[in-house]
Amino acid sequence: MSLLRRIFSFAAPYKGSFYFTIVLSIVLAALSPVRPYLIQLSVDKYIHGRLLQGLIYVSVIQLGVLLIESGLRFWFMYRINWLGQTVVNDMRKAVFRKILFQDIAYYDKTPIGVLTTRTINDIESVNDVFSEGIISIVADVLTIIAIIIVMLVTDWKLTLVCLLTFPFLIVATYFFKESVNKSFQRVRNAVAQLNAFAQEHITGMYIVQAFAAEERELGKFRKINKEHRDANIKAIFAYSVFFPVVEIILATSMGLLVWYGASRLLHYEVTQGVVIAFVMYLNLLFRPLRMMADKFNVLQMGMIAGERVLGVLDSEEYMDDNGKFDATAIKGDVEFKDVHFSYKPGVPVLKGVSFKLDAGKTMAVVGHTGAGKTSIISILNRMYDIEGGSILIDGRDVNEYDIHSLRRHIGIVLQDVFLFSGTIYDNITLRNSEIPIEKVEEVCKLLGIHNFIMQLPGNYYFDVMERGNTLSQGQRQLISFARALLYNPSILVLDEATSSVDSESEQLIQHAIDTLIKGRTSIVIAHRLSTIRKADEIIVMDKGRIIERGNHNSLIAQQGEYYNLYTAVEKQKEKAL
Repeated sequence: MSLLRRIFSFAAPYKGSFYFTIVLSIVLAALSPVRPYLIQLSVDKYIHGRLLQGLIYVSVIQLGVLLIESGLRFWFMYRINWLGQTVVNDMRKAVFRKILFQDIAYYDKTPIGVLTTRTINDIESVNDVFSEGIISIVADVLTIIAIIIVMLVTDWKLTLVCLLTFPFLIVATYFFKESVNKSFQRVRNAVAQLNAFAQEHITGMYIVQAFAAEERELGKFRKINKEHRDANIKAIFAYSVFFPVVEIILATSMGLLVWYGASRLLHYEVTQGVVIAFVMYLNLLFRPLRMMADKFNVLQMGMIAGERVLGVLDSEEYMDDNGKFDATAIKGDVEFKDVHFSYKPGVPVLKGVSFKLDAGKTMAVVGHTGAGKTSIISILNRMYDIEGGSILIDGRDVNEYDIHSLRRHIGIVLQDVFLFSGTIYDNITLRNSEIPIEKVEEVCKLLGIHNFIMQLPGNYYFDVMERGNTLSQGQRQLISFARALLYNPSILVLDEATSSVDSESEQLIQHAIDTLIKGRTSIVIAHRLSTIRKADEIIVMDKGRIIERGNHNSLIAQQGEYYNLYTAVEKQKEKAL
């Protein structure tokens, strides 16, 4: 009930529509036995008494009741489905907003396909709680109660005989409900697994094909898909058994009605109109009963889906944003004081890192893979919180800044560039329509990439497709660089920005770096040591610690780790030549 209350809390802004559907359900329940009663009246009074005028009046009333009931039922179905879709719309927006503001660590352990299922499939199932769930069940129960009351008032003996089969219906409904509920849970879990598997493998299709793993991965997919099919087939089997059983029970009730009603009719204890009305009552009674178990299962599955959706909404894995200071006016002084950090408890990545970078200066970070270079930028803009020490910008702890303001003033270019489906203009501005095309062109000209963009079909409105598949790696990286620089960040971070590009693209980026780092605090992380020679300071990292620091010449003179890295790169160049 607490879960149901939480789901229905999303309908609070639309309580007028909710109460309206409840009122309609009561009115429809009251109207449901009217037409059978009018048939009974027509047969017993007007047909039996050969009163043609009265029969015409009753027929007109029946037609009016039918039209009114049909109109009300239309509004009832429309309003409950409208309410469900409106609630789903609000809930989906709330879930996606929650996802947008989740801590990055949340995505490290949550498959994308699972979140896709929560945002789309599960929320759509919540709609069934309204359209086919609790309100529809309440309407059916009220209809059943109204019909049984009228039947008992009309002839209680005949009613009891007709309802002798009800215990069998209750038992059949219980077993059907339990079987379908278990099957639907399996279906829902299989859907989540299918989404996660498909999302992951379509995204990583290059790797799958590059390692000739198609058949192996297809086998895995077949296994998950078989589980989905088997779960659905089990539910289909339950439906295939239940509905014929209900028809048999209804036929038995009809048989009892004909047998007992006919015997009483012969003894003049009931009228022909009553027997005919009871036939209609039974059909009206079994129609909602036939669907009641199915609706309960739909309600249960909607609640299970709702519980999963609420699990996302209840997640507290988001970055605390208690900072009040605006980062707009920051100069760019950066200082790390004995910083400790780990992605997983007990597995340290940074171990007491300390350095100071003055505003407008450039610092390069080098080291082997896994040394902790990228982690520095992940904690600088608070994608992750540190475990110990402090990070200061302009002498103020980063936690004291408004997190969104802080991130807007730290420009980042990553090695693994992500471009969204859309145009080059959309990707550079991140669909910020307030940024004019002239501003984008100005930045691109400064970077030296304007010419290559103008050579593309559509120029700045060239569609890059999903993940920028129509561009080369170097072109994607240049677009990412323009995206970072468009917002004129106070601090610029280049994470392996030239590690996967051709020499021409690297020259373009290097030219942009030389132009734009003047007067801007810059942190350059790269394997290609040629991109960091001109840095004001270089720090060398190994296993989460700074082991060397200085400029290029001083580090070469020390003949330490930096010297070894540099000479190794030079030897590779000689071999390539």
